[in-house]
Amino acid sequence: MTHPPKSSTAPPGSGVPTIPAVPPQPGPPAQPPPPPAPEAPAAPARRTAFAEGLDQVRAAATTEPGRLRIIGAALALLVVLFGAVTAWQTNERAAAADDVLHKSQPLSSAAADIYRYLADANTAASSGFLAGGQETADSRKKYEEDIDLAAAGLIKAASNSDPDSPAAKTVAELNTLLPEYKGLVERARTYNRQGFPVGGAYLRYANEKMQEEMLPKAQNLYTSENQRLRADYADATPYPWAAIGLGVLALAGLAWAQHRNYRRTNRVLNHGLVAATATATVVLLWLVVGHTVARAGLNDSYDHGVRSLNVLHDARIASLKARGNENLTLVARGAETVTKKNAQGVDVTYDAYDFDFDKDMDTLGKGLAEASKLADDSSGKTPVIAAEGNMTVWKQRHTAARAQDDNGNYEEALKRVIGGKGATGECFDSVDDNLAKALTHEEKEFARSAGDGLGAMTGLPAGAAVLAVLGAAGAVLGIGRRLSEYR
Repeated sequence: MTHPPKSSTAPPGSGVPTIPAVPPQPGPPAQPPPPPAPEAPAAPARRTAFAEGLDQVRAAATTEPGRLRIIGAALALLVVLFGAVTAWQTNERAAAADDVLHKSQPLSSAAADIYRYLADANTAASSGFLAGGQETADSRKKYEEDIDLAAAGLIKAASNSDPDSPAAKTVAELNTLLPEYKGLVERARTYNRQGFPVGGAYLRYANEKMQEEMLPKAQNLYTSENQRLRADYADATPYPWAAIGLGVLALAGLAWAQHRNYRRTNRVLNHGLVAATATATVVLLWLVVGHTVARAGLNDSYDHGVRSLNVLHDARIASLKARGNENLTLVARGAETVTKKNAQGVDVTYDAYDFDFDKDMDTLGKGLAEASKLADDSSGKTPVIAAEGNMTVWKQRHTAARAQDDNGNYEEALKRVIGGKGATGECFDSVDDNLAKALTHEEKEFARSAGDGLGAMTGLPAGAAVLAVLGAAGAVLGIGRRLSEYR
């Protein structure tokens, strides 16, 4: 028995269609990744107030009202700045000129007086010593007065010196040395009254302390005060170029603004701008003319006042030193000598005090000649010429006195030095009196010229400040008048 094959395939030739095999079907398509979320926009950078203000200015500059506001603000600022700098610079110069007149020059003269009082006290001490055991009441009084005046001058100098300054240190040193000097002089007088020769040694030691310690320190004080005086002149006399430059710039700005206004409106004048220009012109002219006059007065006070005073002070100091050395020549009686080469190169021994006397007299002669050249009128020249005549006679009498001493006639030499009429002391007193007259005259000349210089700047700082404010207000009002036409 045969069986048919077990198959689902239709036999060939059958009419049953075959079912094609189903191809494999692809899976669902892959989904693309989601796009990234958009980033939040970054916040704009915060601008500075300056940048915003600059943009506002740029925006304003595109309109005529904006330009006018900028011009008005610039003009007002420029005029105010001109007034402020003018007030500042003129105030500094006025203060320096006031110091010249009322502080530094009087202190310079006071320092010279300290030197003179010390030198004069030394001279009075030697003169009293030469008078013998019983010194005259006049010489004693003169010595005490000079010491008191020197002490008072030191107190004044100390009160006006800056702490820890060289001047303050010098004053302190002189205050220490002054009692020491007085003690030596009193010992010399005590031994002299008792007839002990050691009195002369104490007086020479006192003179050495005065000449080598006290007077050089007093000279240093005088020099430092003169430097301070020159510094005040240097602060008071320079032109205020910054203020002058700002004044010219302010006037140029105001002129440009008015020209611009004329070209845009055909109006010749703007009352506010004209007022601002007028005030700025007044301040600038006041500044230039006032300072020029002040400078001329201060320069005149230095050339014909300070320079003459310095020369006369030096001459007076030289005469005092010469008188002291002349007296000490007789006190020492050859105990102090110095060896110098003469014109031929040979060593020659001189009396030390007489040698210094000759040097002091040469200094005095040169000082009087210079003072005569600097004197610009007869009132100042006459006492100087008289002092020159007194000096000539003094030198002649001194030579005669030295001749008597060299010949052993000590009493006659003493009489020719400290005696009454015909003595060298008479010539010294005349020189000192004439120099005092010349100094008084030159101090008046200085005060007049320096006062004129200071007076030329009176009111300038305050006046410049007030006029500048008025000028700035005028500029603002003038621009405001133009702005009102756009409303």
